[in-house]
Amino acid sequence: MDFHAFMYVTIGRRRELERGMAGKDPVLYQRMLDEIGEYARTCDLTGWSGIGIPEHHLQIEGFELGQDPGLMAMFLGKHGPRLRINQFGYVLPTHNPLRVAEHAATLDHLLGGRLNVAFVRGYQARWFENYVAVPGARATGPWNRKSDEDATNRELFEECVAVIKTAWANDTFSFKGKYWSYPAQGQRQPHPHPVYVKYGRGVDADGTIREVGIAPRPLQNPIPVYSGFTHSLQTSLYWAREGGKPIVMASEMDFCQMLWRRYREVAEQHGRDVPRGDEAAWGGYLVLADTKSEAEAWAEDCLWMWDSWSVPFGQDRPPLLIGDADTVTRMIENAARHVPFNEMFLLFGQGILERDRCLKTLELFAEKVIPRFR
Repeated sequence: MDFHAFMYVTIGRRRELERGMAGKDPVLYQRMLDEIGEYARTCDLTGWSGIGIPEHHLQIEGFELGQDPGLMAMFLGKHGPRLRINQFGYVLPTHNPLRVAEHAATLDHLLGGRLNVAFVRGYQARWFENYVAVPGARATGPWNRKSDEDATNRELFEECVAVIKTAWANDTFSFKGKYWSYPAQGQRQPHPHPVYVKYGRGVDADGTIREVGIAPRPLQNPIPVYSGFTHSLQTSLYWAREGGKPIVMASEMDFCQMLWRRYREVAEQHGRDVPRGDEAAWGGYLVLADTKSEAEAWAEDCLWMWDSWSVPFGQDRPPLLIGDADTVTRMIENAARHVPFNEMFLLFGQGILERDRCLKTLELFAEKVIPRFR
């Protein structure tokens, strides 16, 4: 089994966040960079398989500062030269999908073929609606589930995925969608340029642009695609058709069993042969210490952060893998008895906990838990 650490790129401890506007503090930001670089090095040296971050913007409060999908991934890749780097993920309705295709392909080369990506729909309305690429699109969450806004967001998201997959798979292409079309209708080169015609494709001698293509192609063929942390059966079954792996952070094993079963059924209906354990990944929030009581004490601020920040967005607590090595091992074994999975993604107390406690969690897990699943 492969184990991946995941960070929300939190800038400060509870007392620092509670002072307000922590995200604007350059001293805290520099400390955070130093800490996450050390966490990447530690994971790299101790047997973890990967490390990852999300994409979120305008976070002046400091709870999540993973604001650049490329720069932060390269920073982690520099400090963890063996690790898979999990960009989880591009919030597609806030991007031109052609640019995402090229950006991810370039990032894959810069990381030497170590990139994993997730494509997500976006649930934080403040930044989403200030970055949105298609005017009028809205973030999605419990407040507008099954509404026209939700349906439009999903439709736009799925069209973006189609553009990206097409761009990755073809030297040049044209695409006509509801929200995006490439090249633009009737686009012509405004001045002669012989290189386009002599050495490329898609541009006619008269300057008509019929097709476009990204450069370079991804180094990996293909870049592994995931669905960001999800409880949505609809989203998971979409990825069963499209060839992405959901990351399911759910404690309800009956739900997980149903999702894993339906994923396999839908994948097979669409001609995909999915190896056992590749239906989805599982995960949770990890706080590990020498004793269960010590871990539970450390976890108090982690749970404060989750309840203060994530719950108002409609996100329930993930599975809580809190305890000593034996306790956490039993929790993973119990989940694995219900559903097969060959990857785990584990949030940990980055930022909210002191550095030594985060390092203890990562190192103790690598020393005492990971070997039990290899």
